[in-house]
This record gives sequence, C-alpha cells and structure tokens, in this order.
Amino acid sequence: MPLIVEKRQLVTPGDIIADGEYKAGENTYEKDGKIYASRIGVIGSKQQTVYVIALQSFYLPKIEDLVIGKVVDVTFSGWIVDINSPYNAILFVSEVFDRSFNARKDELTDVFNVGDTLLAAISGFDRTRDPILTLRGQGLGKITHGHLVEMTSAKIPRLIGKKGSMIDMVKKGTGCQIIVGQNGRILVRGKKVENEALAIRIIRTIEVEAHTSGLTNRIDELIKKEKKQNGKKE
Repeated sequence: MPLIVEKRQLVTPGDIIADGEYKAGENTYEKDGKIYASRIGVIGSKQQTVYVIALQSFYLPKIEDLVIGKVVDVTFSGWIVDINSPYNAILFVSEVFDRSFNARKDELTDVFNVGDTLLAAISGFDRTRDPILTLRGQGLGKITHGHLVEMTSAKIPRLIGKKGSMIDMVKKGTGCQIIVGQNGRILVRGKKVENEALAIRIIRTIEVEAHTSGLTNRIDELIKKEKKQNGKKE
C-alpha cells in the first residue's frame, strides 16, 4: 500500500504513517503491520523506508561530525565542552599539544578557558562514555570572531540541502563564510554587517520553514530581492 500521509506532512506521535511493505525508520515504530510516528515532525521516505524528521530534537553525536562547542570547565587532563547535546564532550590535552603535556609548566586556561568557543570534530562516541573531541583537522580550533546562530539540529540537513545545494546558495548569495555544525550551531562571518545580517535572516527563515515545500525557490527569490534592493541603495 502507498503512504497513508504525504511527504512533508506534519504528524504527531501515534499518527499512522504507512502500512504494507514499508519499513519503520527514524522516529517511527511498527505495530500490527502499521507504522506510526513517535515524534512530532514531517514525513520523509527513501526507497521502502519511511521516517519522521523531528521538528525539535537533541543532537546525538556521530564520529567525524563537525561541531561548535563552548568550554564549560577545565580539568587536569583537558576541557569539558558543551556541544548542544545531552552529553558534554571531552577535549583531551593530547588533541591540542604536539608535545608531552607538563602539568607543572602548562596552564590549560592559557590555551582555552571557560566561555571559549571551539570548532571541533567528534573523534569518539559509543554512548558508554562522553563524546571525545579532536582539533586535529584543517580550520579546527578556537573561534575568535563571527556571529553564532543556533537552530534545532534536526533541521541542519535542510539548511545544508542535497549535496550542499542550499548552504552553497546562501554562501554565494550573501558573500559570507558559513560554517555549519551538525550540533545545530552555525558560524557566520562576512565582510559587511549587512551581509551577515542577511545570512542570519535566511538561516532563520530556513529554520522556520524547513518542513514546507518550495523552500529552495523562496530562498533564491529572497536573495535576489535583497541584492536588487541593495543595488538601488548603492
């Protein structure tokens, strides 16, 4: 049988999504041959699997994910980092120092202190321990400038788009550098304040309208409209 509800239709927990040959995917469950939603969200399907894209969800770390974190504590062996998840992450000194760490000479707060923002990657996580971060990668490290924007991590795929199509359009349209953390934090850097403001406004629009169809075209039109207005001002 076909899907009982249409793609991108809003559903609530307990709503019947499909029956027949479909398989239950993320945020769904199967009972008596029927598939039900387990979270509030919109319907998606791929091949014979149906799933729900949650409108509100927490970030569950995955190895190699790029994340933006905030240092919340400094210990004798490293830093505790808030990654916008139920799990705080750990950044060990071995991931920062290229030499042996000397507790008597090396003051960790001189490297990163509480309140600092870091661009890092998840290097380890298996739910039996807190996620482990690494700064060993191009561009990773302390964030010293730019605007930080937060959105529900479940909507990050919509911001990125298929093969990066949406985020590439926003970058080109605003002239901003935009670094997207899988944990729902986005760093926006632009040469002009108005460009950064436009990028942030577009990100907010995508967040609010992530579940709607035709979003790519609307964002494209918004960028063109802003460029036209800015051209008249100049």
